[in-house]
This record gives sequence, structure tokens and C-alpha cells, in this order.
Amino acid sequence: MIKLNQPQREAVVAAIAQTVRKKFFDPNLNGVDWDAEVEARREAIVKADNVDAFEKSVNELLKSLRTSHVGLFHDSVRRATAKMALSATFYAYDNGGDPRWMFQDVHEGGPAQLAGIKPGDFLLRVDEQESRPPDAPAFPMGAVSRLLVRSASGTDKTVEIAVPDPKSKKHPVIVPKLVTARMLDRGVGYLKVSMFPGIIGIDVANEISAAIGEMNPERLIVDLRGNTGGGLGCLRLMSMLVPDRRGVGYSLTRKRASTRFDPNALPQFDRIPSKKTGLLPLLAKFALGDKSIAIFTEGSGPQRFHRRVLFLINEHSASASEMVAAFAAESSSGPLAGVKTPGRVVGANSFKVGHGFRVALPVVAYHTWRGQVLEGAGVHPSVQLPFNPLSARAGRDDQLTAAAELATRI
Repeated sequence: MIKLNQPQREAVVAAIAQTVRKKFFDPNLNGVDWDAEVEARREAIVKADNVDAFEKSVNELLKSLRTSHVGLFHDSVRRATAKMALSATFYAYDNGGDPRWMFQDVHEGGPAQLAGIKPGDFLLRVDEQESRPPDAPAFPMGAVSRLLVRSASGTDKTVEIAVPDPKSKKHPVIVPKLVTARMLDRGVGYLKVSMFPGIIGIDVANEISAAIGEMNPERLIVDLRGNTGGGLGCLRLMSMLVPDRRGVGYSLTRKRASTRFDPNALPQFDRIPSKKTGLLPLLAKFALGDKSIAIFTEGSGPQRFHRRVLFLINEHSASASEMVAAFAAESSSGPLAGVKTPGRVVGANSFKVGHGFRVALPVVAYHTWRGQVLEGAGVHPSVQLPFNPLSARAGRDDQLTAAAELATRI
């Protein structure tokens, strides 16, 4: 069990305050008077009577930065959201005045799906703790959680989910099956991408290319609902949407954001290698110096489905999947259907702040090629297709059904 005395808590808070000043992507700290926020909350934080209260109060302080990808965690007790730990997302369902968390996106091959959980199931309890909106549950990684789940038939069952240790301490996430693809009716292909893991994303890029090549559809649905985001593997999907090489967007570090710059003059990332040996030239190109880069499509050539693609997005389609959705809109690749994305589009890292704690902070800001900032804004669909909880309870995916019909008319 983690224990911290008051001087140790004070040391951690001081390290967090200094790390934010030095590492936060915006040199103006998003317009926040950070020193004032720290001083206003310092006494309550350092006098927290246990580690859980300490973490909670620090995370409340970090929220004052008004951006995503911030948080304090301890290396020895890794708790994560259902999206990161179970490969599943939740929908806050009123349930006739008896609010419950409903499983919404359940990715194939993830811990929740492997345990038999389906979209539309209710989460009632995690271990001995009842779970209700608005307090989202967290799940320990590298441990077993006992979930009490109510199925669509009304049957309650206890499900044991063993969440494996994440491969990365800096970016803890469990990786489900990355790509699912199949042909629907009337020449419509269906491609679901659950996330884009890895900095470069060779594996997911290869899977995307193979799936699209095998289907060779006349029209295509790209399902990004519940997509966790990730790294530059999303470039392969964007490259498949247009025939030529063109600007996608650019990422700016704190240092670069404080100077004048030309996106075309930034180091350019425009190719995902097919094998890991191809990473060596990229390391030579990007490992040293400022991490600001411009992203260009790979110039993949024409596809049968060009300009006949429909994208499914929702409130859980984050990070790299929002980059894809924004590029689809700017390149007129096809309509976006669903609901607005969350606007969580910054590059993040975590930094040691003492006594086993790390603070996660955004260190790079992303702009689309037209200069749009997605962080805090999200991407809006051109066709509203809200999630239907009653249909999910009945085992139906109304969003996909509607998308399949729309795709035949584009």
C-alpha cells in the first residue's frame, strides 16, 4: 500500500507545478494562472489524509488547465477507464430514473468482449463498489476485477475480467483486435478500426491495407466509434481516402508554437514503412531536434470507393480518430455520421514527479492543414445518428443499419 507523509506530498506537488511550467505544450498555459491555481489548492492537497484523496485533489488541480490528456497516477497502482482497460465505452443511461452505465462500444478481442459483455449490458457493480453515473468507474490493470453485469434479458451475472499489464508504462492501454472488415450488401465494405497503437503504427497500417485490398469495395463505411486514438498509424487510413500526396495537418511543440513557422517547412512524415526495419531512417530523421512535424498522405493512388466513403463517429472517437474524421471533412471524402467527437487531440507524455508518481501532460498541439484546432472542439458530423440505448438492449446497431443505407446513396 502506498503511503506518503506531508513533506513527500509537498515534494510531489512542487515537482508537478514545475513540470507543468516547463513541459505543457502551450507556453501561455492555456490562459490559466497556473501559479495561482497551485497556491489556492496547495494546502488541501498536501493535507490529504490518504493517497486516493491526494490523487483526486491533484487531478482536480490539473483539470484547471482545461485540456485533455492530463492526470496523476502511480506506477504501482495502474487504474484506467473502461476504454483503456476493458476496450469498451459507457453510455450514461437514465433508465427511468434509475441511472446506470450501459456498455456502448465493446471492441472485439478486448477484455470486456472476451468476458461475454455486449453493447446494451448494464454495469451494476465493480468489486464491492456500486457504479452509477456520473462517477465513471476505474479498473486496475494487471489485476482481476469482478463486475456485476445485467444483460438485456434482465439476468444479473458476475463476470471476472483479468486486465493484463499494459505494454507501456507511459501510455497504459490494452490493445484489442485492431481491424475488423467484411462486405455488406450492395457492394458496401465495412471497416472498423478500434485504435491506432504505437508511435508509427506499422501493424495497424498493414492490417488496414490488407483489409481494404481484400474487400476492394465500391463504397466503404469506416467505423471509428469508440476508437481510442493513438499514433501515426492513422496516416494509412487517411492515405487510402485520396489518390495523391497532400497535407493532412501539423503538430507543434511548445518551443515551435512560440515562434513564426511555415507548416511546409516542418519535417515531413509521409510514409509508414511496411516492416520494422524501415523505422531506422525515421529515427534518424525525427529522433533529434524539435518534435514539430507536418503530416502528408502517402500518395496511395486511386481506389474504387474514393468520395464514396461514410464515416461513423461518436463521443468516444478520440485523438487520432478525430484526425481522420477532420481530414475526411477537409478532403471531401464522404459524410460523417453519428455524434460530435470529444475534442481530445493533443500529443501527450508522462513525467516522473517523485515517489513512484507520474504526471501525464499534453506536449504537442495538433492543427489540421487548414489550421483548425480540434482540441476542445471536436469534429461535428454532417449526419446526426445518435446512439439508441433501447435498440442496443435489443441487440441491434441502429447506427450501422442507417449508415449502410446511407452509404448506398453516396
